[in-house]
Amino acid sequence: MLVAFSVAPSGTGRSDGSVHDAVAAAVRIVRESGLPNRTDSMFTTIEGEWDEVFDVVRRATEAVGEYGSRVSLVLKADIRPGYAGELEAKLERLETAMDGLDADD
Repeated sequence: MLVAFSVAPSGTGRSDGSVHDAVAAAVRIVRESGLPNRTDSMFTTIEGEWDEVFDVVRRATEAVGEYGSRVSLVLKADIRPGYAGELEAKLERLETAMDGLDADD
């Protein structure tokens, strides 16, 4: 399964509203998990089995909780039994489709 999630604290008391330290703590947990992952400006996506993926999401959420009085978690999952390597494969299929569209121009 692929899980894309975004986690951020609120009630941090910071005047600039920045949450980058909290997000860095969450991303560190994801990267140290050893699961395939990718972080962009909005979400971190991880790939693995139910229990291992949700354990990482839980630990990342708990880490962010240290930075504020409240935590917001947004999560989207792609559950496709029998498939692995989809973090890269989905993008490869997209690029192939894009190349096909460019050839039609």
